[in-house]
Amino acid sequence: MFYTIDILGTMAFAISGVLIAMEKRMDLFGILIIAFVTAIGGGTLRDLLIGVTPVSWMGDITYTYVIIGSALLAILFKDKIYYLRTSLFLFDTIGIGLYTVVGVEKGIHAGLHPIICIALGMITASFGGVLRDTLCNEIPVIFRREIYATACILGGITYFILIYLGVKNDYIFMVAGAVVILVRLLAVKLKIALPSIYPNEN
Repeated sequence: MFYTIDILGTMAFAISGVLIAMEKRMDLFGILIIAFVTAIGGGTLRDLLIGVTPVSWMGDITYTYVIIGSALLAILFKDKIYYLRTSLFLFDTIGIGLYTVVGVEKGIHAGLHPIICIALGMITASFGGVLRDTLCNEIPVIFRREIYATACILGGITYFILIYLGVKNDYIFMVAGAVVILVRLLAVKLKIALPSIYPNEN
């Protein structure tokens, strides 16, 4: 289950990277680079922080195949994607939900404190998007008022609550990931944002 979630998260983030790269009219090489950076950026930073080397995607060629395959499929079926922004948002949201769970679990396996595990989950889920947006000349979503990192934190907290309640691991993965996705979707749908520290902004 854990490996499957990791692969699904990789696919979701790779596709989100392809979509924004196509919006920016990048060539094929640029699209593939953005797909890779988006898919493995957060996981790479996480592994380096906890001292796992080589990092996960370097030790398993499957991740490379998944990223290339997902990127090519997204390119081939680009004409089927009518609402690029909506598609990007959905894949990005699915990606942060799946990667939050992966990051938390990696922290647990490393024997880290729950708070650090939650932080690792947030880093895993968000840092690839930060790199993607930076390379595409966008302000990263995590640095805006949108509910993004907060959703990851709530998913991480849910993860440990479910552990405390004795819920089976497979259900913990699904529920914690779903919390991240639902919080993000509801925040955007209901236009919920973090309060601004600037007095002239609503």
